[in-house]
Amino acid sequence: MDTGAVPTTTDASGPEGPEGRRRTFFGHPLGLANLAGVEMWERFSFYGMQGILVFYLYYSATEGGLGLSEAEATSIVGAYGGLVYLSAILGAWVSDRLFGAERTLTGAAVLIMVGHISLAVLPSFLGVGVGLISIAIGSGTLKATTSSVLGDMYAPDDTRRDAGFSIYYMGVNLGALFGPLLTGLVWGMRGFHWGFGLAALGMAIGLVQYLVLRRATIGSAGHDVTNPLPANQRIRYAGLALVVVVVVTVLSVTGVITPARLSGIVVVLTLIAAVALFVLMLRSRKIDEVERNRVISFIPMFIASAAFWSLFQQQFTVVAVYSDQRLDRTILGWTMPPSWVQSINPIFIIIFAGVFAAIWQRLGPRQPTTPWKFAIGTALMGVAFLLFIPYAGGGPNSTPLLWLVLILFFFTMAELCMSPVGQSLSTKLAPRAFHTQMVALFFLSVAVGSAASGWLARFYNEANERPYFLILGLVSIAIGLGIAAMNRWITQKMGGIH
Repeated sequence: MDTGAVPTTTDASGPEGPEGRRRTFFGHPLGLANLAGVEMWERFSFYGMQGILVFYLYYSATEGGLGLSEAEATSIVGAYGGLVYLSAILGAWVSDRLFGAERTLTGAAVLIMVGHISLAVLPSFLGVGVGLISIAIGSGTLKATTSSVLGDMYAPDDTRRDAGFSIYYMGVNLGALFGPLLTGLVWGMRGFHWGFGLAALGMAIGLVQYLVLRRATIGSAGHDVTNPLPANQRIRYAGLALVVVVVVTVLSVTGVITPARLSGIVVVLTLIAAVALFVLMLRSRKIDEVERNRVISFIPMFIASAAFWSLFQQQFTVVAVYSDQRLDRTILGWTMPPSWVQSINPIFIIIFAGVFAAIWQRLGPRQPTTPWKFAIGTALMGVAFLLFIPYAGGGPNSTPLLWLVLILFFFTMAELCMSPVGQSLSTKLAPRAFHTQMVALFFLSVAVGSAASGWLARFYNEANERPYFLILGLVSIAIGLGIAAMNRWITQKMGGIH
């Protein structure tokens, strides 16, 4: 689940002048309420749709689904997750070079709503294609721009900044909590397309709220184009984008790109992009020796991050299938929709995020180093997968609901060790000349892991549950132990970054 955004360090440019200071939201800029609201509804629609997506793809036509195989369905969901984080990089580029963060944010919100409406009203695979591409690009772009606009509302030394992002983060997880609950309920009563329609309605509410309050609360925040693209280069980039669209279309029509291959293709392309970025930075003459060592220190962290997300994002692939087919969801004679399992992690996040923040703050300089946090988080994800083994191969309704709640508790503990510090670490280690590219590397690690969650799911079925969970669990623990063993070397390479 999302764990908020990293505060940006731009100058205050929102409605924080004399007039803005008289109108605040719990002592914060009014724009915080607007941005937290639109992000809450975006997460409501995003996780509400994703909570029922895999079931729509592999349920039979008589059950209202598309009848794909489980491998094809989980591959599509994994590729979609990877595309979201790849789109965050694209969105940041569009924001920095073309339209500015605020205008890009507005366009992204519209594109997300179009995507959800497409899933709700367009038939069969047309709705899936148009809907998922639109939502992935829009959500990734929104993820990259909302934190930028919010950061613009605070001066770099404003002591309210971290508290403001905490409020924003709460909105993120409230949406993630209620989305799967309500769309799952509507799916059970009226069918998949009504569930997708509710997600579209949620995004529409968020968009209308944002547009109505936009002028009064956002002001000039996020309007600057920080690195404008020269006019003579725009045709070149537009042509490149057109070539990419044509190539993807041809490969899809000719059968090279298939649902079962999608997640693997995204993994390979993302890894190529990551290696290229690492090589670009390490070979650049624009960085000094300290910065080069910091980039090198991020390599094992990138691997650990990708491994973590490849397991964590299986909440939407393997764990979703497992919840549908293997989990005892009967409570006092009532059967809980399988999509409701997706709301367990946000509940734990809301409860424990503040606890972890308080622990790290209390420990201060005595808290574990970032490599140690990565090691603990990756190892805990491995333990979570090993916890599936006692009930492996047990057949339908064989796993108690409380046991899966325990497993997802470990998911959350791992997430709180990894996700809040990952993007922050990338900003701390970034060379001056490659600040944005370093953040892009973090998003690429998440994209690799998200797509890999769909690729790995092809090896899961009821007959081989035990080796599946055992192998992935042990590999994740081994990576965690490897990061722990490298802690001193990584810390030295970080050049003073804790």
